[in-house]
Amino acid sequence: MSAFEDLKLNKFLHNAIDDLGFETPTPIQSEAFSVVMSGKDMVGIAQTGTGKTLAYMLPILQSMRFSKEPNLRVLVLVPTRELVIQVVEEIEKFAKYMPQRVVGVYGGTNINTQKKALDEGADIIVATPGRFYDLCLSRVIQLKTVRKLVIDEVDVMLDLGFRFQLTNIFELLPERRQNIMFSATMTEDVDVLINDFFINPKKVSVAISGTPLENITQHSYAVPNFYTKVNLLIDLLKDKEVFSKVLVFVSNKRSADRLFEELEEPYGEESCLIHSNKTQNYRIRSINQFDEGKNRIMVATDVMARGLDLDKITHVINFDTPRYPENYMHRIGRTGRAEKEGRSLLFHTEFETPFKDSIEKLMDYSIPKLEIPSNIEVSKRLTPEEQPAIVEINNPHKAAVIETKGASFHEKSEKNSKENQGGSYRAKIEKKYKKPKTRGDKNYNKRNKR
Repeated sequence: MSAFEDLKLNKFLHNAIDDLGFETPTPIQSEAFSVVMSGKDMVGIAQTGTGKTLAYMLPILQSMRFSKEPNLRVLVLVPTRELVIQVVEEIEKFAKYMPQRVVGVYGGTNINTQKKALDEGADIIVATPGRFYDLCLSRVIQLKTVRKLVIDEVDVMLDLGFRFQLTNIFELLPERRQNIMFSATMTEDVDVLINDFFINPKKVSVAISGTPLENITQHSYAVPNFYTKVNLLIDLLKDKEVFSKVLVFVSNKRSADRLFEELEEPYGEESCLIHSNKTQNYRIRSINQFDEGKNRIMVATDVMARGLDLDKITHVINFDTPRYPENYMHRIGRTGRAEKEGRSLLFHTEFETPFKDSIEKLMDYSIPKLEIPSNIEVSKRLTPEEQPAIVEINNPHKAAVIETKGASFHEKSEKNSKENQGGSYRAKIEKKYKKPKTRGDKNYNKRNKR
């Protein structure tokens, strides 16, 4: 594997790389550098945690020249507000000794504040699609000078419903530009986007999305229901030395809130929560406290499974088994980063067993099973989603309502009980009043009057 010195970086980038302590580029960084530098469109397929931000920003910064022009030259689109903040911080580290101006824009904050920041000029904008499109419509941003477009985690953007904004942003940008796309998975939706807007893109793939990371130990538990999962999780988290930094994934916001409430009593000060319904400040505070070690446990939804670079996570616990097997790969990719050992646990109910089978099929790997400790109470309490549906056959109460007529009941009058006769009824009325069938035909009407 080559060193960063072999890439012949300018002295500004070389000094920044040295400050960061990087010596050897990752495979995706090595593969992508020459392609991005060539100016060709590129599609990169790489798992999370492989250094994708540096993979596209290093050649972009290498090719950028100093300019006093206030207009935008590089646009980076990412799916979430948290990822905007993280990418901006990363670019500022790489461009530490360069005069490039980097601005991050995202929803959930005052748009006027962001407009003022953009008025001062920006060479690179990192944005979520929704907020960036809003700024385009308000004519705050001049797009004619954009030369490079980067779309990171495009599969997540499409999952979150940003297709409309992405398509419109593509249409607004100048035709002569370089398109760079990164995705952890290839889907039909991603292929459509590539075919519609990319010109003979070069594909760079360094890992198959279904390949389990070798430095992550995986195990699974068969658990009957949600609250038994809670009991198992609470018991496991008692070992603070082993479970020193734990990311717990659930399938939706409702489950996240429900689980967080259950953890409140045993681990209130040690746990935090993050999902898309939380305010921006709440989410940032939760991430920072977890990353700094102030909180040992973070409960999160799948929207947080990608892009966030959180250090030294010892365990990823899949409290809910994801429906899409690719999401499992993104979840467990939060641990075992930077070639460190990681551990993943998967909880699955009987209903979720087919999802587990799909994960194992994708990875071509059977996740070892563990038995639930004997001290774990099997809860009889069920969530609303787990409770069996009550099917009422021949409901006697409803039958009684139909058969028994109340005191206020009365039959319709003869006038109101007439049925709609449709076309035949209209024909009878026309015949009775001798209305002409053909308007404007004087001879026809004269004959019928005789």
